[in-house]
Amino acid sequence: MAKRSYKAQKRAKAAGGPKAGNMLAQMQQMQQQMAEAQDALADETVTVTAGGGAISIVISGHQRVEAIDINPELIDPEEKEMLQDLLVAAVNQAIEQSQAMAAERMEGITGGLGGLGGGLDNLLGGLGM
Repeated sequence: MAKRSYKAQKRAKAAGGPKAGNMLAQMQQMQQQMAEAQDALADETVTVTAGGGAISIVISGHQRVEAIDINPELIDPEEKEMLQDLLVAAVNQAIEQSQAMAAERMEGITGGLGGLGGGLDNLLGGLGM
């Protein structure tokens, strides 16, 4: 059996060998799954209510407000500030729930990868999470 030279062994190691190829394939598969999950989030929504159901907000998995429903009894010019406060609270709560939903979907794909560089938050930073 012929021995490989030191330089040939070093080149084989630098190329990554079979383990690196397998890891690359897994990362590419994970990247594909994450892209598919991001696409699916556009079709998923969260509905949040505030003020005991006085205001209802529907938001997508991409943090886009799709609908706001206001109880007609709240539309009183003298109660403008209360209505504004309820809207702000409802929108913020809807965004938080939408972000939690998106993070949960990504967590299912990445399996809790927290040790990559800056962590999962860094990896998903472009998703607005």
